[in-house]
Amino acid sequence: MKHVGIKKLYYSISEVSKITELEQYVLRYWESEFPQLKPAKNRAGNRIYTNKDIKLILHIKKLLRDEKYTIEGAKKVLEDYVPEPEEGEQLLLLNVPPKKRIQDEDIKAEMVEVKTFLEDLLAKMS
Repeated sequence: MKHVGIKKLYYSISEVSKITELEQYVLRYWESEFPQLKPAKNRAGNRIYTNKDIKLILHIKKLLRDEKYTIEGAKKVLEDYVPEPEEGEQLLLLNVPPKKRIQDEDIKAEMVEVKTFLEDLLAKMS
């Protein structure tokens, strides 16, 4: 499948779930376990993750899944964790279908269809 890069400053929990290949409930649980992981929330109360948050999540994932740390062990390792400075780097959101591009011909065909419909309707009313 073709990978589509979407560059953003903030990501929703569903996007972060796709990027990190973690379930949303895991991300919410890790928030409660790791004090460093505190994504902001928007006006609607939805979590909004930054690139820094995603990098931290990936680091936690590496500690827990690859290096086989317990949650308590990972917490101790993260006490000394210093995030890399932000360099304006954008993460890629993978496996997102590209938006359908509307062609001029499609628009013209739709407009002709609407025009015909309206002309018929007007003729019936006269």
